[in-house]
Amino acid sequence: MTSITKADVIAPAAQIAREAGALLMDYFHRKVTVEYKGEADLVTVADRKSEALIRQRLREHWPSHDILGEEGGLQDTGSDYRWYVDPLDGTTNFAHGFPVFCVSMALEYKGQRIAGVIYDPTRDELFAAEQGSGAYLNQQRIRVSKTANLAESLIATGFPSHKRHKNPNIFFYHQITLRSHGVRRAGSAALDLCCVACGRFDAFWEFNLNSWDTAAGVLIVEEAGGKISNFHGGSFELSSRETLASNSLIHEALLLEFGKIFSGRDLEPLPALKTGN
Repeated sequence: MTSITKADVIAPAAQIAREAGALLMDYFHRKVTVEYKGEADLVTVADRKSEALIRQRLREHWPSHDILGEEGGLQDTGSDYRWYVDPLDGTTNFAHGFPVFCVSMALEYKGQRIAGVIYDPTRDELFAAEQGSGAYLNQQRIRVSKTANLAESLIATGFPSHKRHKNPNIFFYHQITLRSHGVRRAGSAALDLCCVACGRFDAFWEFNLNSWDTAAGVLIVEEAGGKISNFHGGSFELSSRETLASNSLIHEALLLEFGKIFSGRDLEPLPALKTGN
């Protein structure tokens, strides 16, 4: 275990996240120009400016730490410490003027996530967690929900930016919608994980997320008493591309439903479309 303490990491990381969030809000109000990276993934000047600011501040505080960011890739010096940075999670929302986006930062030590902060500048909500010390929202302790019945659960998911019709999650969305109280798709995986941590959602799942999407949020969920796994119940890995987070009480029920979907058993058919009189 590392000797870094909460005061060493959480306080300055929170300050950096807030500064980056203020920068994002300035660009958000100015309605910045959108660019495309690849077929349909968006990037804005705000993404790049936010990451540049975060990298500069991290180097000022911890010059020897490695940094992996969505826009700038990996700055690898061989350090035992690595930061995972998403300077703007929810870029599509941001670009369309939909106020659901955040800054996400997590610190890993020798492969173990030890601290994470996620800042939602539109609501001035800062989520933070340190390994073994609980999870917090604006310095108030948070816990996952106590909903124990899948049918009464509100669940979140996400879809890729392109070729959504070819993504298998549409089948999961249909089946889980029918077996829960509802499924929401807000467009920011990091904030969805925070909503699980503070009990707003009872669970969240998504395919093909990147390490910077999940590193901070997964730790926050775990420290809030939740459970994280892949879609078969195995250990969650940042590289697994499968993220299932829950309040732990409905985790097995979700895994059971996922197993049925993967195997094609007991599925509800899509409703027939009625046309004419």
